[in-house]
Amino acid sequence: MSDGIYIAAASAWLPERLTLDEAERTGLADRARVWNTGIESVCVSADKSAPEMAVLAAQDALTRAEVGPEDLHLLLHACAYHQGHDMWPAASYVQRFCGGGSCPAVEVRQMSNGGMIALELAAGYLRAYDRPTALVTTADRFSLPGFDRWRSDPSTVCGDGGTAVVVSTRTGFARLRGLVTVSDSGLEHGSRSERFSDAPLAAGAPIDLNSDSLVRELGVELLINRIEAGQREAFDRACAQADVKLSDIDWYVLPNLGRTRMRAQYFDPFGIDPQRSTWSWGRQVGHLGAGDQFAGLAQLVTEGALEPGQTCLLAGVGAGFTWTAGILEIIATP
Repeated sequence: MSDGIYIAAASAWLPERLTLDEAERTGLADRARVWNTGIESVCVSADKSAPEMAVLAAQDALTRAEVGPEDLHLLLHACAYHQGHDMWPAASYVQRFCGGGSCPAVEVRQMSNGGMIALELAAGYLRAYDRPTALVTTADRFSLPGFDRWRSDPSTVCGDGGTAVVVSTRTGFARLRGLVTVSDSGLEHGSRSERFSDAPLAAGAPIDLNSDSLVRELGVELLINRIEAGQREAFDRACAQADVKLSDIDWYVLPNLGRTRMRAQYFDPFGIDPQRSTWSWGRQVGHLGAGDQFAGLAQLVTEGALEPGQTCLLAGVGAGFTWTAGILEIIATP
């Protein structure tokens, strides 16, 4: 990837954490159902909506990047779940409360891979229209009665939060050296029932994603192989663009899935050392919908873990299925 695309800033706004012990004592969680996830706590927003959290993250990212709303040429807001109102443009809200501006503000819906898809769209937009700066935000709040963070998605416990990255063609602390998305739409029906409903949650609430339709159709081994193949293709192509080997990556920002899924989808098949990943942090905040990758990158910045010359891989996966791999070269101390 020869064109210059940079990450000028990365930020996350995460609410207070609720531990598994606290959730169990109050009857929210059943330890027997979630112990295998390895999740110790999740971020829970008591009052702020998803778009409000996105605004807070975006304001911080814009300040860090020294970018004003008038400097933006595109705003993309990615999410996986309800944004607080029906038939309402959350991206326009984010734009308004980040200072306004007249650039396109567009919502991206690609489930848990939405943030990474939006990053790829932003990079392509800036190149195609020769524009310098874009803002990508994500935010999700997983709350009852529509979604039960402890039960709706087996093997994954969801957390709340907003994230943002400022994408630039001029400058930044990290240069995007590879970015690839792979899709396998033959697996999309694994996240739905056979019947289409007439209204949100008409099929029942809270949402239940515990479907075994793909296992019954394909068998466990074939399903695992297809999921691994999609992620492997994304990794291989992104590494080829960046001219690096996967094993040479310094940091891996991975989805905040449960431990079983992390082992099956990342640690074991790709030989990724958990100590070189964001897993120890991810198990404290939960799966942030579309925002795991940007929040994980922001966490590495906060910890001071990123050093010039290092490489960092952002890995995304979402129902559909889509897989995205982005490889960053750290070129300055964030």
